[in-house]
Amino acid sequence: MSNDSHPVTKKSIYEGSTQFKNWRYSPEKLVQVRSSLNQAAVAVIQRTFEAYEPGSSANVLFLTADEELLLVKHYIATITQLCGLFRFPEEVEATAISYFKRFYLKNTVMDWHPKNVMLTTLFLATKTTNNPISLETYTTHIKSTTASDVLDLEFLVAQSLGFEFSVWHAHRALWGVWLDFQSLPDTATDWPQAHRDAYETALGLFTVDRVKAIIQSSSRPPDVESVREVDRRLRLCKNPEKVVGSKAYLARKAEQEKKAEEKRSRKAAEVGEDDDPFGIELGRPKLVDDDDDDD
Repeated sequence: MSNDSHPVTKKSIYEGSTQFKNWRYSPEKLVQVRSSLNQAAVAVIQRTFEAYEPGSSANVLFLTADEELLLVKHYIATITQLCGLFRFPEEVEATAISYFKRFYLKNTVMDWHPKNVMLTTLFLATKTTNNPISLETYTTHIKSTTASDVLDLEFLVAQSLGFEFSVWHAHRALWGVWLDFQSLPDTATDWPQAHRDAYETALGLFTVDRVKAIIQSSSRPPDVESVREVDRRLRLCKNPEKVVGSKAYLARKAEQEKKAEEKRSRKAAEVGEDDDPFGIELGRPKLVDDDDDDD
């Protein structure tokens, strides 16, 4: 048996999480993802405009990736306000914001308005963090909100999240560091180890300072007038397939209904063929025995 000189490094629980595998991005990568998503969305929506009204997209000023992000940040601040209204714990707030951000790494505001998605992600977060609230109570306390405003997008949100609802928040790790500090001895008996610990602590504090700087730079709510201007333009460049009553919306709905009807018909036909539990031969015994030799 050969001896491996390299020690096996045990992975942390976090490294086995879906967040570690699927939801970690560098600042540069986030910019790239949002830019690519925006460009793809604009191309699709332009084609939709042209398909139903040729030439109609020429004067449409579509949102940029930065303008989409501006709207997202505005509604993140609204999530915080709603959590204060309902007195939700910080875990609900942090989870809802994570869901909201992740949704818009897969979707565009020109398809799904952030206001509706915000309501859904917050309600979903109350359930996944085991802090449930009744739908009636939730909608009653939010002006001009109905149950359908919350539930209609719930499956879409869950699907966009890849049904990965567990979120590892930064405050959980910081709480663990705080608990570790409580168990530190008053004096160091192993000076080399103490030096290493001091280095790691300093490195950790440096990282915390960087995180703090990021939070401070992004925590200020966007300018309200800028948000209003972007939202006004959003009404003009929204995907017509998502605008109730538009030609594109009605055509898409008719196509969906046609496909649903075809699916129901196929299913009914399959059930009709399989409704005899004994099979064709056993279920229909012959009236004449082919091997009967009695005359």
